[in-house]
Amino acid sequence: MNALEIRDLTKKFPGFSLDHLSLTLPSGCIMGLIGENGAGKSTTIKLILDMLHKDSGTIKILGKDNQKDLRLIKEDVGVVLDEVGLPECLNAKQVGAVMRHTFRNWNMQTYQHYLKKLSLPDQKPFKDFSRGMKMKLGIAIALSHDCKLLILDEATSGLDPVVRDEVVELFSEFTRDESHAILISSHIVSDLEKLCDYVAFLKNGRLLLCEEKDQLLAEYGILHCTQEQLAELDPSAIRHKKESPYGVEAIVTRSAVPVGMQLSPVSIEELFVIMAKEAN
Repeated sequence: MNALEIRDLTKKFPGFSLDHLSLTLPSGCIMGLIGENGAGKSTTIKLILDMLHKDSGTIKILGKDNQKDLRLIKEDVGVVLDEVGLPECLNAKQVGAVMRHTFRNWNMQTYQHYLKKLSLPDQKPFKDFSRGMKMKLGIAIALSHDCKLLILDEATSGLDPVVRDEVVELFSEFTRDESHAILISSHIVSDLEKLCDYVAFLKNGRLLLCEEKDQLLAEYGILHCTQEQLAELDPSAIRHKKESPYGVEAIVTRSAVPVGMQLSPVSIEELFVIMAKEAN
C-alpha cells in the first residue's frame, strides 16, 4: 500500500496557485518535498491534512480519502509543523497527559522513551523551550501514538547540526518498519539529501520532478573538462555549465559522456538549484 497518493491537486490563491500536483509516496520510504520559501510546500501539507479546502484533485492517505475518512486517518498520521502549537504553560509531562486523551493509541511508555532519548526535561514549561527543544517535543508526540505516516513541515529548519543529526537518526529508525513512511518538507536541501529515498522539487506551485534519489544521482554527474571536450557532447545532455580560465565545470547526463571522461558525483542541492533557475 502507498502511504500517500496525490492526483491532480490544485489550489488557487490571489497571486499563487498549486498547479495540478501529482505524487506517490510508497510505504517504507521517506520523501523530501523540496523548494524555496513560497514554493507551495506548506500549502501542499495543509491540503493533505485538510487544513485547506482543495479546488480539485484527490488525496489518499494509507488508501483512505483524506476528507471522507479524516477521523480514521488522524490516528495513523503524526504531524510536526513549523511551529509546534502547545500551551506555553504546560510541561512535557503534562503534555503527555493531554495526549493520552487525544489519541486512542497513545503510548506513554514510548513517549517517556523519546523524552529521555532526546534529552527533554519533563518539568520545564514549554514557553522556556528553545526552538530545537520544541521541535524535538513535537517529534516525540508524533512518534508516540503508533502512527504510520509522519508529516513534517520544515521540522529541521533552524536547528543546530547536533540536533538535526539526532532528528535524522530518529526518522531513519522510524522507516525501518516497512509499514511506515515520512513526508518531510524543507528549503534546506542538504538536510534531506542523506535521509530521503525520493525527492520532489516544487517551484512556484509546480512540481519540477519527483524521482527516486539514487536514480537521480545515477543519471547526472559533474564533468570537469575543456571547452573543446564539452563541444563534443550532445547539447541536450548538458544541464548547466560554468566557465572559468581553468576550464569548464558542467552538470551532464552520465549516459551521454564518452568512456574515459571522468565524472564527479552531483548533489541533490546542485540539481535543485539548476532546475529552479531553469524554471524561472
